[in-house]
Amino acid sequence: MSDDEPTRLESRRRIDASPADVFAVLTDPQGHVAIDSSGMLMAADGERVTASGDTFVVHMDRESLGDRPMGEYDVTVVITTFVPDREIAWTIDGVLRPPVGHVYGYRLDPDGDATQVTSYLDWSDIHPDYRDRLAFPVINPESLRATLGILARTVHRGYPQATAR
Repeated sequence: MSDDEPTRLESRRRIDASPADVFAVLTDPQGHVAIDSSGMLMAADGERVTASGDTFVVHMDRESLGDRPMGEYDVTVVITTFVPDREIAWTIDGVLRPPVGHVYGYRLDPDGDATQVTSYLDWSDIHPDYRDRLAFPVINPESLRATLGILARTVHRGYPQATAR
């Protein structure tokens, strides 16, 4: 990875729901599985996150991407940013040691009765051991956009925990 290559993907979409309802899906481990467009997230274990430092486990299957023969494995999602109804971000503590250090997140901006939601993947601070060894981004821009579409549908359909806090 050279210094002039991009190190961040973002996709933005207006969702006709309050920031609180969108944030409720994003703080629930099951919500992450429900909105995943990559097909890698199979299930999750853990409680709703409420602060930076909280964690939950996601059962993954990399075969859906068809890029690496990793099969099924577990990762721990570690919340790095938690601003209620505004932003949530996390890194992954997975099978690689030391952890890679890439960050996924969502920024929520109120927009009248709706929310402008920005989904991002940032790999600018990955561990130096992986800079030339791993291909980034892990997912493509279309996957970020598709996940936002699934998030909109999930919130509109009354995601079971959307109003739980």
